[in-house]
Amino acid sequence: MGPKPAGGSSSGGAASKKRNVRSPAAAGDAFRQKRAKTFSARSIPAQPADAALKDGELDLQAFVSAHEFEIRSLEQSMATSKAVPRGLRRRTASHNPKRVPRRLRARAKREMAEDNTPMVEARKRKPRTTRARIRAETAKRLGILAARKRRKQLQLAEAAQQDGKEPIDEGVIGRKPRPKIRRNQLNDPPKPTAKFRKRQLSKTWLPTHPWHAKRARMTEPKNPLWRFAIPLTPNEKIYRPTHRSQGERGTMLWDMSYTSTIGLYGNPIGMERVLKRVGVSRETCWNDKGKRWRTGTRTWSGMMSREKDGGRRLLCPATVLWNPEQPGLEENENQRKVQRQVYLRVHPSAFLEVFNELLRLTKMENPRLYIEDLRFEIGSIELTGPASTEALLAVLTPYTAKDTPKSTHAQLFESLRGLTNPAALPANAVLHFSVQDPRLRYPPRKVAFPDDPQAQMGLLETMAKWPAEDGLEPSSLFDRDARHRASCLPSQKFINRRRGGAAPGSFLKPAKVDPPIPVILMASRLASSTQTQGTWTLLAPWKCILPMWYSMVHVPLVSGLNPRFAGMDETMQVAFERGLPWFPADYLGTDAGAEWELEQRRKRKREWERRPKSKRTEWSALDLGAGRKGEVGDGLSCDFELLFGLPRPQEDQTLSGDSASDDAGNAMDVDKAERQPAKQHDEPPSLKLLSPVSKATFDSLVASPALPPPALPNAILNVRISVLARGVATTCARIYRLPSTPSPAPISPSAEVPATMPPQDADSASLPHDLRSQWLARAPCCSTTASSNRSKRAKMAKPTDTEARKRLLARELIAPPAPYPPPAPNQGDIGGHPLVPDAKDLIGFVTTGSFCLSHGHGAAMGSVALEKVLADVRSDGKEGRLCIVRNAGENVGWIARWEVVI
Repeated sequence: MGPKPAGGSSSGGAASKKRNVRSPAAAGDAFRQKRAKTFSARSIPAQPADAALKDGELDLQAFVSAHEFEIRSLEQSMATSKAVPRGLRRRTASHNPKRVPRRLRARAKREMAEDNTPMVEARKRKPRTTRARIRAETAKRLGILAARKRRKQLQLAEAAQQDGKEPIDEGVIGRKPRPKIRRNQLNDPPKPTAKFRKRQLSKTWLPTHPWHAKRARMTEPKNPLWRFAIPLTPNEKIYRPTHRSQGERGTMLWDMSYTSTIGLYGNPIGMERVLKRVGVSRETCWNDKGKRWRTGTRTWSGMMSREKDGGRRLLCPATVLWNPEQPGLEENENQRKVQRQVYLRVHPSAFLEVFNELLRLTKMENPRLYIEDLRFEIGSIELTGPASTEALLAVLTPYTAKDTPKSTHAQLFESLRGLTNPAALPANAVLHFSVQDPRLRYPPRKVAFPDDPQAQMGLLETMAKWPAEDGLEPSSLFDRDARHRASCLPSQKFINRRRGGAAPGSFLKPAKVDPPIPVILMASRLASSTQTQGTWTLLAPWKCILPMWYSMVHVPLVSGLNPRFAGMDETMQVAFERGLPWFPADYLGTDAGAEWELEQRRKRKREWERRPKSKRTEWSALDLGAGRKGEVGDGLSCDFELLFGLPRPQEDQTLSGDSASDDAGNAMDVDKAERQPAKQHDEPPSLKLLSPVSKATFDSLVASPALPPPALPNAILNVRISVLARGVATTCARIYRLPSTPSPAPISPSAEVPATMPPQDADSASLPHDLRSQWLARAPCCSTTASSNRSKRAKMAKPTDTEARKRLLARELIAPPAPYPPPAPNQGDIGGHPLVPDAKDLIGFVTTGSFCLSHGHGAAMGSVALEKVLADVRSDGKEGRLCIVRNAGENVGWIARWEVVI
């Protein structure tokens, strides 16, 4: 046998399939070949000039051949470059050798020198436009001012060292002067830096705006909300996580610094009269039961109001907080010399209305009281959820000076380790103390919970006793100088330098340049139930909110999560799931609620008009059955003008979106109401003529049938609606009462057969006479069938034997289905659903509605007319509170029940 070929052996075949390993010299040759190929592709071949000469003379044929070669090379290069993808084409060469790769800078400089190309630098380029020139001149002037300031600071530091004093630390160099706070006048927002000043001409940023702007959907730049840039909702999907965080595990955070703060100062006797006139008139506030509130260890939360046309007009929900008294002041005989301080926290939509009312009332007092606008002095953060206390304990470290023990409230706060619901604390509890700069202990660490039973019993004893009155001291947050010192925090650069010199993993200790930050913690809960999660509200100086926020969003919780931040949409969701009305959307009886509803009408109309005709609801074509066509009232609004016969707003007020934004933003415009007086022919919107009735007043009217209803025009009730079966109510849904049972016709003596059909009105001649019975059969609480009775008896007599239980279960499984209520005679109209009542049975509208995750069925918040429900509730309290809810643009209604909430 002859020798096998080299490629025939298995080893040779395997070797041939392996990748060839080249030597470094071969790799260098390949690199040079690739570079040469790239260079040739980027260059156009050309003939030298000598090719057109022959014996030193021009040869015409050679000259034409040389140019023919160059033209063909140019055409070939153009065809080749056109086939190269756009992303791989070479960019235009730079005229600055510093902007090319380092390995090509020498060649770039040589080529520029050979071609006599001028070097261009961006900082030395002459501005081409007027705007660019102005910006360049402004930057130059700012640089000169900054250099002058640095030289002055260095001179001050050198002078201090020569005098033997301690050198001025860079953490406090250039401390800004204390901002001016004018009495009895509106104050200007903080002056932003020059870089962001133009962005805040018509609005003000919250302290956490740079953080939120990257992670949340903000209000439109030219259409702010209450003159603030407010985060609406996070960029991620958060509807279900919000439901879990606020009730099951974790915690939710909100920057609520847009909530306005008003300071009231003066004699306590005059302050009591003023507070009573704005709605703080509950007897429990001014007797012995309200002593804790007046000493500053509790807050008051409720609706503020003012006098109008002999009655009371609601303003907005508010929180009133007293500064704790100095020890021994309550024993002072001369009470006229005692000065107290009160903070009122109100919603920004009603701030101007509350401020003007307080200003009017304080001018009537002697000795004179005064108020201050503290909107931009005090910020706030709200936390809710089982881990809200854990997040606060991880971030807030009480500030202790040398040879000074911790305050009583600081110790009380630290003893709350293990608390999972702020609602378990005394109602409206308040804590006053000072904390360290949270940046000194960044990043925060996980809080360890005590597992021993003694610690848990100690927590229960603390909540039961709650010794907040022991060792009470005035709050530093009420002190203007303390707020300013806390606002002058060291720079982040200075903190980082200190952290670099410390041991890894250790926290920084407070130094002289680290001022204490005064804070106030307020715990709130629902007055009706303690099962719902409570809420912590943290008050701190405006400029201290951002460092606290950075630490809170990065707290590692025991559950393995981090706190979730939320926007204004989530505040509405949490209030809705807890069965609370949200201000101002659900408070149509206030001026702020009326303005909100008018603005929402404009938005809904703009959205409706943007849709094509085939995709939007045609209100006039809606079929309500029984020959009724068209929507009841305006389908895009809560049409109380139709319900009470009020005049509708003017066309220019309804369609103008700019005027609404101006009116909503006047709360922050300094003296805007004085500079732009209202025109004589302008009238307030008709929605501002609604008069809300409180729950206490309504209960007294129901309990005393002989008591006449209050003489309030257009009285409405704020109600909570629960859908009893299927169905979900949405905003602007119509609320009907149950149709009344028609009375039987009188029997005529001349008639041979008595009348069996009751007389019907002309408006409802085509409606079924048993429409009320049809709707009552839909209510689970009113329908009793034989199967339900059998199931009840089975539950009452539950067998204990296993075999008997099996037989009972088998009997229930093979039993025929329970008989459903008989189909309505209008089955051919709307698929077997009972017809909705007529417009005369309309009692109100839904302001907020959706599927409630907390209850597992549809729910809503709305307003109903008092005069249309009072008689039904008095006659039959159970059926009188049943209603029918129908969404705007739909012809199917759902049975529901309403109850008054405020």
